[in-house]
Amino acid sequence: MTHGFDKDYWERHWRQGRAAGPGSMGGDSPNPYLARETSGLTPGTALDAGCGGGAEAIWLASHGWHVTAVDISSEALAHAAERAAASGASGHVRWVEADLSVWSPDARFDLVMTNYAHPAMPQLEFYDRIAGWVAPGGTLLIVGHLRTPDSTGHGHHPPAEASVTSAAITARLDGTEWEIVTAEEHLRTLTGPGGRAVPLHDVVVRATRRR
Repeated sequence: MTHGFDKDYWERHWRQGRAAGPGSMGGDSPNPYLARETSGLTPGTALDAGCGGGAEAIWLASHGWHVTAVDISSEALAHAAERAAASGASGHVRWVEADLSVWSPDARFDLVMTNYAHPAMPQLEFYDRIAGWVAPGGTLLIVGHLRTPDSTGHGHHPPAEASVTSAAITARLDGTEWEIVTAEEHLRTLTGPGGRAVPLHDVVVRATRRR
């Protein structure tokens, strides 16, 4: 099954209550890689590309970052803004409704991250695009769905067009411009509806733009 991942798709996605499902896109907690990969960084400006329910943006804001959080879905942003207000982090997050396949920021950021975002463009080209928004000396953090033999788009498996490998991502980061810090693939288990265990295959890549 091929998904368009356009605005209509994501508005339906959020209206159908996906925020209560497994994964970081609407869960109460950010993904477990965020704290690990940013713990040694000095808080500055950050862009969350495809922020969904805002878990990662809110976490960063609560840890001293000034965050621009962008998503194509007004439904997702409304949910995220409510959560930010409840957490007291609203003053450090700017919510932007935009299509990341055409939108561009007016400045570069100390940290650009994306967490399981599925854009309306090829996945690896999306990563190329957001990498250009990292300031010299800044960090690119990608957390995505790992491409596996069962990436079929059924159940909780992401569709193949939204799945990648760490090698595919790092191959696009020119070694003269980037230092690869993390390139890992993980299997973790979430608790789904009814207490059912849900496996999640992740890819995590962190890179520093050379000055």
